[in-house]
Amino acid sequence: MQFTPYDPDFVGAVRAGGSDAHGQPAERAVSDGIGVPCRSCLCDVPKGAEYLILAARPFPAPQPYAETGPIFLCADACTPWEGEGVPPILTTSPDYLIKGYTSDHRIRYGTGAVVAAGVLMAEVARRLSDPGVAFVDVRSARNNCFQTRARRDAEAGQVIG
Repeated sequence: MQFTPYDPDFVGAVRAGGSDAHGQPAERAVSDGIGVPCRSCLCDVPKGAEYLILAARPFPAPQPYAETGPIFLCADACTPWEGEGVPPILTTSPDYLIKGYTSDHRIRYGTGAVVAAGVLMAEVARRLSDPGVAFVDVRSARNNCFQTRARRDAEAGQVIG
């Protein structure tokens, strides 16, 4: 399985002053180094670095299951995540909300759960073993913010959004 950064075209457009999922420009803030996960590099924005706060919809079109919510991005260009294993932003919370989705971007009922960080990889892999699940979204268990998407290795190159 592979965790996927947010769509680099969308990220680049927002960084260049483009609109977020609500048609608004991103807000700017300075990171205190705690709890500011960038959805591109999948690392926390370093203390003292600027970051963007914006609305994102990690789905190709609005529909009932296409949740829109806040995300953070490094304000300056960062290298999108391409690593193996668990990205750094998935190591800072005791648990995460996961949900499996079908290829038409609908929730696969029965796949949603709050899971402990220690079993996150196993639980995501279990959902991806279901042929009806195309991908698994990982969200904050506290605030429901989108973190990243997991796909089977063969499908990992697909962008989010």
